[in-house]
Amino acid sequence: MKEILIGILAALFFAVTFVLNHSMELEGGSWLWSSSLRYFFMLPFLIAIVAIRGNNGFRIMTSEMKQHPWAWVIWSFVGFVLFYAPLTFAAAFGPGWLVSGTWQFTIVAGVLLAPLFVTVIAGQSIRAKIPLISLGISSIILIGILMIQMPQAQSVSTKSLFLGILPVVVAAFAYPLGNRKMMELCGGRVDPFQRVLGMTIASLPAWIILAIYALLTVGVPSSNQVFQSLLVAVSSGVIATVLFFIATDRVRHDQGKLAAVEATQSTEVLFAMIGEMVLLSVPLPQPIALVGLAVIIIGMLLHSYHTILESKKQLAFTKKGLPEK
Repeated sequence: MKEILIGILAALFFAVTFVLNHSMELEGGSWLWSSSLRYFFMLPFLIAIVAIRGNNGFRIMTSEMKQHPWAWVIWSFVGFVLFYAPLTFAAAFGPGWLVSGTWQFTIVAGVLLAPLFVTVIAGQSIRAKIPLISLGISSIILIGILMIQMPQAQSVSTKSLFLGILPVVVAAFAYPLGNRKMMELCGGRVDPFQRVLGMTIASLPAWIILAIYALLTVGVPSSNQVFQSLLVAVSSGVIATVLFFIATDRVRHDQGKLAAVEATQSTEVLFAMIGEMVLLSVPLPQPIALVGLAVIIIGMLLHSYHTILESKKQLAFTKKGLPEK
């Protein structure tokens, strides 16, 4: 339950991304700068955090990166670049509600990725199975998200729907895949702060290339875009990412619990919708959208309830000295 609360808190800070990306797009800012500036600004904050925490954080992180340099580059590219660049690109073609709503497909994507991972138990490699109960609950949340999008989708062009949805679907698979592969690679030897810093460093070449291309094609970013990108970097890039990684790290050995934590990101839709209403004067959602919000909340409660039941069951088996089921 604690991990789910951490995940919801992370979703609150993640929602800033969708609101400010939409705001920057309305002001004519390039998605190239919106994506690359976030990670440039994240770097000094993460370095400071790891330095303040001490415990040989830099040495441990660099040692891990030196052992598997290409794995760090590849999965950091998947988890950060293929996640955030498509999101900012989609913001150039679709409103914030469409991007944040479609992003929630990551809930189902995270569950479907389970068979790609292998756990070694008693010397035997066991491939993870798709947790069907978690998939069912995540599907309920997805239905709620679709209900939110239905009224607005009628007023959006086919091009905007395509360019606003397809990149986000790519991001929805890339983020949990990169995150889980890095957790598997690190095996708990680095903490979430070190892992986020390492992944940011490993993905820097891609962000530098995007920034150079932006400079050559659209020129320098406006001061307002720089400031808003800084806010996104601190809120979503540092605070939200670290909180989310802490939550997923704590349940990384249980696909069902991991799916429940990842499902907390559905609450981003609620926070993003409220944020756009307050800051960008977006009108109150239609009745069917409000029903969709209720369905999302019900799905989240079901995920929490299922997670609590599973935790109690595992605790009972552990006390009896029996293997967990």
